[in-house]
Amino acid sequence: MEQVLVIGGGLAGSEAAWQAAQHGVKVTLFEMRPQAMTPAHRTGDLAELVCSNSLGSNLIDRASGLLKEELRRLGSLIVACADQTALPAGGALAVDRETFSRAVSERISGHPRIEIHRQEVEEIPSSRPVIIATGPLTSQALSASIAELTGEEYLYFYDAMAPIVTFDSIDLGKVFRASRYVKGDQDYINCPLSKEEYYHFVEELKAAKTIPLREFEREAEFFEGCLPLEVLAQRGRDALAYGPLRPTGLVDPRTGKRPYAVVQLRQDDLAGTLYNMVGFQTNLRWGEQERVFRLITGLEKAEFVRYGQMHRNTFINSPALLEPTMMFRHQPGIFFAGQVTGTEGYVAAAAGGLIAGLNAVRLIKEEPLLIFPPTTMLGALSHYISRARVGDFQPMKPNFGLVPSLKVRGKRARYKAYAERALRELADVRVVIANNHQNHPNQK
Repeated sequence: MEQVLVIGGGLAGSEAAWQAAQHGVKVTLFEMRPQAMTPAHRTGDLAELVCSNSLGSNLIDRASGLLKEELRRLGSLIVACADQTALPAGGALAVDRETFSRAVSERISGHPRIEIHRQEVEEIPSSRPVIIATGPLTSQALSASIAELTGEEYLYFYDAMAPIVTFDSIDLGKVFRASRYVKGDQDYINCPLSKEEYYHFVEELKAAKTIPLREFEREAEFFEGCLPLEVLAQRGRDALAYGPLRPTGLVDPRTGKRPYAVVQLRQDDLAGTLYNMVGFQTNLRWGEQERVFRLITGLEKAEFVRYGQMHRNTFINSPALLEPTMMFRHQPGIFFAGQVTGTEGYVAAAAGGLIAGLNAVRLIKEEPLLIFPPTTMLGALSHYISRARVGDFQPMKPNFGLVPSLKVRGKRARYKAYAERALRELADVRVVIANNHQNHPNQK
């Protein structure tokens, strides 16, 4: 039986391994944890979520929701496990992070065609096909090997994790439950701030001490879609009120009015004992986090079980290196997948793993590799990372700005039309994949 090597047991690597195995190929999956840990991971589970516990919108007329639906229709392991372990989150898909990771680990370890090796891979193996899905925290040794392979310098940006507080430490008499525009079943805890409270919070945030960057980190470029809170606050007094603390769609039932600003807390575990501070990625010193964040209404006595922190994210210069099939242009048989390619977000990482896993199998079977239509979100992301301008390349989340436009009046109607078109065209790809599966009965 032919074999695919997958390096990295995160979201992309787990999805790639699953897809290859499901289509009849033996897979060897290498994951260095828990023998070698990263600055962000805490366990040895596959597909561990290290930042938010939300996988983004679940609504089909949102880019992230459309991508999830495309993955569902293609048999995604990651989305299936997320659906299985979902928590209340309005129109979003949020999960109990530990239960989710365990579910993925159990499915992968229980697959008869997947063998897991718990060891660090320090250089790119000579065996082909190989899928490199080591994520934004690729080890130093393998980073050097990839740099030697590509002949390109790595690009760096710095991502940050939001703090988590205990439910019991929230003053429920000062907050209210609601989802924006009354969507969902009051899934978020909202901490309202008056104009005076908000401005006081911003000034203290701006004055707070941050963790100093090391020498090689001082030229860091932050990813625009995941800025640390204190960096965003420096852009203006109301930058947060129009960003992560925006009160849009929320009315405090005690006053009947919209607060000037709102800090939202989202359930982080199945038992409902932990809540993360939505949009509060930060590089503040831990003591400063306690001091400043306890200025927020309802969090005066907050107990922090995880402080926000930053970690290095690494991605390759994909437009100079990759095809939309996720294969390395200069050496057939080497695929990249996940955030190391410059896609941003959990679901986008899984999407890259799915494309790489399917195409690794097709390479083995000597069949044409799949290129998803750019009208689908899968295709839009893979075309972006392989066709963007090399000098301007930055990590990208799923968004409708990547797909060919339609002349439909009204944003919501236009987004719905994008989704309908994507799912129609995805049907043709599903037929190709299904035919491949039927042509190889040993895959059943």
